[in-house]
Amino acid sequence: MTIPRRSLRAAGTLAAATVVGLTGTVLSAGPAAAHTPTWAVTCTEVSLDLTAYNGNVTNQVTVTVDGKDLLPTETFGREFHKKLELPKHDKELTVHLVVKAGDGDNFSRDETKLAPVCEGTTPAPAPSEATPSQAPSPEAPAESAAPSEAASESAPPAASPSPSSPDLAETGSSSATPIIGGAAVAVLLAGGGIMWSVRKRRTAQQ
Repeated sequence: MTIPRRSLRAAGTLAAATVVGLTGTVLSAGPAAAHTPTWAVTCTEVSLDLTAYNGNVTNQVTVTVDGKDLLPTETFGREFHKKLELPKHDKELTVHLVVKAGDGDNFSRDETKLAPVCEGTTPAPAPSEATPSQAPSPEAPAESAAPSEAASESAPPAASPSPSSPDLAETGSSSATPIIGGAAVAVLLAGGGIMWSVRKRRTAQQ
């Protein structure tokens, strides 16, 4: 049995196409399956090491801290390496990483980590704690000063009656005057009576 040459050529072409297709699929799947997003967070910085990505597509990476951009969206190819400095903080920070792979959402990443507080950092006091202790201090002197001023103003009138006593003594309007006058009249009457009795005795003797 003789097989035509055209049939052999067609079969060879089909086999070659199949091999090329399988090879391309393996090659394209290789880098896609090797995506390695590695990142670390300390109290001072965020380290990004994104490797083995597909360099034939556009990949994106974004980093935010407490909702604020630490790394605005950047594009990269096969690899991306960067260290980002964190702002000074006295409480834990929430660091959010988003990686969008251009060759499929199944290779993208959306992860969150906490940045601890560095040792030796003391929390800043809240404003509400310092305000009440300072507020009452200016009011206390105002209350203590008011009674002293009122007392000093009312003190002088208490000494005003003292000058009036000499005036009453000089005018002779004292309540003891009638008693003194009565005593003087009694002395005069007694003296008159004694004189009268002496004269009567002398007259009787003569």
